Amino acid sequence: MRFVFRVTLLYSSIFAVIGIQMPFLPVWLAANGLDERMIATVLAVSTAARVAAVPFGTRAADYFAGLTTGILLAFLASAVSFTIVGLANGETMILLSCALAAAVGGIALPLVETYALHGLAARGRAYGPVRSWGSVAFIAGNLAAGLLVTLMAPAHFIWVIVAAYWGGVLTAIALPVVDLGSAPAVPHDGGNLAVGTPGLLAIIAAASLIQASHGVFYAFGTLQWTAAGLDGVTIGALWALGVLAEIVLFAVSAWFPPMLGPLALLAAGSAGATLRWAAMAFDPPLAALPGLQCLHALSFGATHLGAVQFVARTAPPGRAASAQGLLALANGTLMAASIAVAGQAYAAWGAAAYALMALLAAAGGAIVLTTLLRQRRPRSAR
Repeated sequence: MRFVFRVTLLYSSIFAVIGIQMPFLPVWLAANGLDERMIATVLAVSTAARVAAVPFGTRAADYFAGLTTGILLAFLASAVSFTIVGLANGETMILLSCALAAAVGGIALPLVETYALHGLAARGRAYGPVRSWGSVAFIAGNLAAGLLVTLMAPAHFIWVIVAAYWGGVLTAIALPVVDLGSAPAVPHDGGNLAVGTPGLLAIIAAASLIQASHGVFYAFGTLQWTAAGLDGVTIGALWALGVLAEIVLFAVSAWFPPMLGPLALLAAGSAGATLRWAAMAFDPPLAALPGLQCLHALSFGATHLGAVQFVARTAPPGRAASAQGLLALANGTLMAASIAVAGQAYAAWGAAAYALMALLAAAGGAIVLTTLLRQRRPRSAR
């Protein structure tokens, strides 16, 4: 239980920071004189820096620092770099410091995922219920930051983010050591991700396609609902409903039957995403939206559970963190590409752009089903 509590604190701290930073960092940027174009540039460069840094940071943790040391260093570097952001003056310095902060901050989550998956498995505890507290913390961070931003000058809000990062450092101190060799594994060739368990890279691609199918929704969902006449309270409730559905799935995943393994979860995620976006392409009425938002439990939640568990079970020995980093890299890259395409498609077609997202989710599902068939085919028939 002590280990479960420590991992719960880790997830809560990292997702609380994300819940504070994601909606409200642009508010601070605007308060420091950046216009809309420069804010977009800062966010885009920061995203690129984060995606580029993840594989290097996770591989360094595998080869040099060790997992617990790597987590502490990642949290500490994030806190220091965001302190630098708070002290930065001028557009150029803010851009550079935000990119640095994103680069080091992005390394922490795949390391925590690796630590949690292997440590919980070694202790016979389920991953999903512990991970659900991260989603709870994300909502709590949203609500707390929303309150604070009304009580203080926006130009000072960066220090709320900085304080949250330094709080995360405290949760990463003196973590119990996790034996990465204790999780189930299969033989691999030389520890190379590219020649590891058959299907590893295919499943990373499949999961990333399903997650990338959220591109239109993340970028334009609120705009679409606003244009349809929904008020801010209703839109906020719909977003919260999706996260709550995800939390419920994570919480009950400990009771899933053994047959509902990672590939089955990914198949369910693809099916849920395909149905969700196909329906959204018809610009459904308000009455249908709560049900469609509950499909977030599958489109995001089941996909995430299936992906991180498959990667944890099949990564080559000594490359557990690197494999989770590769998953994060693929997720970030395809999501960025999806959002870029979504901008063009939504401008041209409106809600019908969701049809492209349904195709992405279906493509991910096709890869999952192909992998399932290959694994079940008798060895002599291969």
